[in-house]
Amino acid sequence: MITVIFFGTENFAAAILAALLDNKNFEVVGVVTAPDRPVGRHQVLQESPVKILAEKYNLQVLQPETLKNFQFPIPRTRDNFQLNVVCDYGLIIPKTILDASKIGSINVHPSLLPKYRGPSPIQTALINGDKATGVTIMLMDEKMDHGPILAQKIVPIAPNDTYPRLSDKLAKEAQILLLNTLLEWVKGSLTPQTQNEAQVTFCHIFKREDGKIDLNKTAIEIYNQFRGLTPWPGVWFNWHGKRVKLLQIKPASLKAPQKEFVGVSGKLFLGCHGGSLEVLELQVEGKKAMNAKEFMNGYKIKL
Repeated sequence: MITVIFFGTENFAAAILAALLDNKNFEVVGVVTAPDRPVGRHQVLQESPVKILAEKYNLQVLQPETLKNFQFPIPRTRDNFQLNVVCDYGLIIPKTILDASKIGSINVHPSLLPKYRGPSPIQTALINGDKATGVTIMLMDEKMDHGPILAQKIVPIAPNDTYPRLSDKLAKEAQILLLNTLLEWVKGSLTPQTQNEAQVTFCHIFKREDGKIDLNKTAIEIYNQFRGLTPWPGVWFNWHGKRVKLLQIKPASLKAPQKEFVGVSGKLFLGCHGGSLEVLELQVEGKKAMNAKEFMNGYKIKL
């Protein structure tokens, strides 16, 4: 049995942890995740999805603010721990921790490295309108997403995939790929492949202001932005002095006045460059979310 310390925080990482916990070839002896963070208007402390899952299994959970100079408590097991598995953790892991395992430190990354190194590969692929992405299993070194590749799997992107949907698809593929790759790596039957530095691209952390749409862009460009930034930070624009968040949209070919709403045959459209967006659900600043009919009735949209 291979003993593992798992580093991860978000839902994607929780899916990977679940796969390790359900497989008899692995024993997770400790979990490292982000500290509980205050969220919402009332700043209620929220545990990470990985912590919630780990505590269901009564695993040791560590939540350091930083791993710099962190004295990592090595679990006392019959073999000591053999492998670090890292996925969507959120903090830099020092070389001292990476080198502490007997077999190595393995990262699960939801892109086809060296494309989209960084913290938002799924969102970035959607925003860029990519037709495919994938999962990479790699050996870690001190540089971000830089180490040699052990395995990859290409995953098609459907035209209506949003961030949550694509993330779930990639997580399912990553579960299978990771387990198979780890077993092959432990047996010594894999040869790591160095990444091609000439093909490297990067992605960045998205902020709330990244959700602002530009109605001078095409419907497809805006829709791709919506796909990548749903549910957070979401997409929005300013309309007559109010911020309007677009909760459900799809591209349309109808010609509509740019930056204005129009109603046609009971449907709501928002004009943009060369066409429009059909708006199915939206939320005006200070109001509850509403569907297209409710919005048209309440704001007397011209039909």
